[in-house]
Amino acid sequence: MALASHTGSAHRIGAETVRCRGGSMAFNFPTHMESLKMKENPIGSSSLSCSSANITHGLHIDSVRMASKRGGRVIVAASPPTEDATVATEPLTKEDLVAYLASGCKPKEKWRIGTEHEKFGFEIGTLRPMKYDQIAGLLNGIAERFDWEKIMEGDNIIGLQQGKQSISLEPGGQFELSGAPLETLHQTCAEVNSHLYQVKAVAEEMDIGFLGIGFQPKWRREDIPIMPKGRYEIMRNYMPKVGSLGLDMMFRTCTVQVNLDFDSEADMIKKFRAGLALQPIATALFANSPFTEGKPNGYLSMRSQIWTDTDNDRTGMLPFVFDDSFGFEKYVDYALDVPMYFIYRKKKYIDCSGMSFRDFMAGKLPPVPGELPTLTDWENHLTTIFPEVRLKRYLEMRGSDGGPWRRLCALPAFWVGLLYDEVSLQNILDITADWTQEERQMLRNKVPITGLNTPFRDGLLKHVAQDIVKLAKDGLERRGFKESGFLNEVTEVARTGVTPAEKLLELYNGKWRQNVDPVFEELLY
Repeated sequence: MALASHTGSAHRIGAETVRCRGGSMAFNFPTHMESLKMKENPIGSSSLSCSSANITHGLHIDSVRMASKRGGRVIVAASPPTEDATVATEPLTKEDLVAYLASGCKPKEKWRIGTEHEKFGFEIGTLRPMKYDQIAGLLNGIAERFDWEKIMEGDNIIGLQQGKQSISLEPGGQFELSGAPLETLHQTCAEVNSHLYQVKAVAEEMDIGFLGIGFQPKWRREDIPIMPKGRYEIMRNYMPKVGSLGLDMMFRTCTVQVNLDFDSEADMIKKFRAGLALQPIATALFANSPFTEGKPNGYLSMRSQIWTDTDNDRTGMLPFVFDDSFGFEKYVDYALDVPMYFIYRKKKYIDCSGMSFRDFMAGKLPPVPGELPTLTDWENHLTTIFPEVRLKRYLEMRGSDGGPWRRLCALPAFWVGLLYDEVSLQNILDITADWTQEERQMLRNKVPITGLNTPFRDGLLKHVAQDIVKLAKDGLERRGFKESGFLNEVTEVARTGVTPAEKLLELYNGKWRQNVDPVFEELLY
């Protein structure tokens, strides 16, 4: 899901030049950014300034600013750092938006791994979802015991930040760690373990547990608390207008995703296409959401199914990525046509749902007539698009259910082995080169129901998955960090063709005697 992307950023670029080549593009981004600075009139002290470290080292963009210190504890405001400090005085051009994406290009030695994962908090005694006051107590406890900075929206604590890691809340209180950009999967798994240790240390004292699953297995949507975050209120009002399952996506799903770098436009295109083609295989390997309101729901990945009827303007398999003309510019064209959700002004979210970013660029956005967008507005808009693979200044692999801790390490291992190794990446592109748009969409539609036993060409998807997992393992071995062990669990899933969801269903119909409650212990972190 990852709806809780922080809004805004403080862009800083130094003298280092980041060039992005591929197709017909080559941007000298710092120079271009200097021209963008001329389009914005600084009002405060934090005008649009950038550092090459944010481009070359960071998968995540710093997105909060210091607001105050209370009693020695650092408090971080949720407002975007450049939002109140700049006013656009000239229109952004499409070239500016393209250059923003292109600025993510970085050489291979600078590539990093960013992992995000969500989990359901629940009261151990009742199994009911955590209420906001419990979540606030948990966040405050983690901040004070483990030295995290608090992120506030008004008087409400809505997240934490420590270095390049952040903890945020999804709409129904799902607890998300957005990990730091790291070099190896050993570091990624250590980060996961450290996070779970810290959360459990505080949560257990509150009789709170955390569940690693893709869809809330027991409780109705009406039972889920609503988090006090402005952007979610706008989304909650808009979702029912554009799909029947959007509110379930917001309040009852959890995912694990990995964010990965590219070194050029051409490299981005290869990874984007490989990621989209193979996303249904990842969905199957990690399928882990077979229950709704205490009973089997007919799906292996209900979370994945929900995205098919959430908002088709901003979700899906993006067939245009496979067009010969695809590149940064085509993704900008797509993103410009995705209806807006909001803009952020004076520490408030302004409802712009269904409106056009193109109109905003022309100064014709109805809630703020005459006002022009900044790059922060564009960055915010990109976080409201939810395809199976998403492009920002890095690529996000978004197709997998949340799960227990071993799978939190396995998901980034799967994609790093495939996309960060040139041999494996080329092999994937060769294997999937003749897959048609119809076949890719068929897999997207059927995998949530039939998983690895989905028929594909002259066999089953599990046979393809076995080859793909082998390529991932080979890619990890060539990286030379002894990371292939993180794939053990998905290797077994591919070998047997039995998804995690099918194992849960077997327990439900056997040992659990058709009672879903034991899943809270089975998948307890």
